[in-house]
Amino acid sequence: MKKIFAFATALLMLASLAACTAGGSEDADYSFADGDQYDQIGGVLNILNWGEYIDPELITIFEEETGVKVNYVEMTSNEEMLIKLRASDCVYDMCFPSDYIIEQLIADDMLLPLDYDKIPNAKNISQRMLDVTNGFDPGNKYSLPYMWGTVGILYNTKMVDEEVTSWDILWNEKYAGQIWQYDSVRDAIAVSLLRLGYDINTRNEDEVNQAKDELIKQIPLLKGLGTDDIRTSMKNNKAALAVIYSGDAFDAASENEDLAYVVPQEGSNVWFDNVVIPKTAKNVEAALAFINFINDANLAARNTEYIYYSTPNQGALDILGEDFTDNEIFNPSDEVLARCNVFHDLGEFVSVFNNAWSEFHSAMGN
Repeated sequence: MKKIFAFATALLMLASLAACTAGGSEDADYSFADGDQYDQIGGVLNILNWGEYIDPELITIFEEETGVKVNYVEMTSNEEMLIKLRASDCVYDMCFPSDYIIEQLIADDMLLPLDYDKIPNAKNISQRMLDVTNGFDPGNKYSLPYMWGTVGILYNTKMVDEEVTSWDILWNEKYAGQIWQYDSVRDAIAVSLLRLGYDINTRNEDEVNQAKDELIKQIPLLKGLGTDDIRTSMKNNKAALAVIYSGDAFDAASENEDLAYVVPQEGSNVWFDNVVIPKTAKNVEAALAFINFINDANLAARNTEYIYYSTPNQGALDILGEDFTDNEIFNPSDEVLARCNVFHDLGEFVSVFNNAWSEFHSAMGN
């Protein structure tokens, strides 16, 4: 519990800071602040990232400025990314894993320390955010925050006729066939653990198996397991309820006024995706240049407007203004953050989670 409250306190400081940056303007300059660091670098930069998690025009600009050819590959889960990074023929020069995976990559000595002399735009990252990510990357030696957010329930107010406050609603037979569960071992099991009153980082095998059993009970009620496709389904009124990341919820709700998002009363995960450079990287100079590039305040603001996730970039927040900082999905309240916790690396105990997840998938017929 101490970890939860210490973490929540740091995030509350961040939220307060973001709330004070409501001075954005429709006339804001979103141009690219060029510099000598973007002189022709050349070569190929292989990036591994989540789907629809960067404005593609930024990649085009980077290629034009540096002469680097970018190969951008998408992943759908942290576990998929980990498999790719551990492959003997790994080609990726940089990637964007989440907090607990970064802990694991550091423990396995798979990352290069970042050369901050070549990332001058790191100054745009809020120190309060760095204080938080220091919890899974001491000294922020190997990673720099890219985006953050929460996990919650997105629901259609025209299809759900009751107040949504608890994860329990995802087991309500009234919504059979209208519920999306997230296709991720840590996220889905976390939902079930929280509903049972357990810690999302538990190392108690009985608790994990109870959570798995509850997920199996949920199967007849599910529309399916999904990731990026959940957002599209909810936008188009194809389901009533979904476990979803806050950025996807923000995007969907901006296009469908009948959608609402809530972080349930039992709590949830607050997550961070940071950029890292694997030790196997072939074009480290291009990777460092790209990290610096996406942390330009104007480009970070533009990128945030494209993907809708919460940015740690203070310069971007100053530009974006109230449309983002006043939105409770993008900038959750102190009360919400106080009941959230970050995922941590489980070490060898992760096999218990993975076995439970395999049993759940088998029960689904996958």
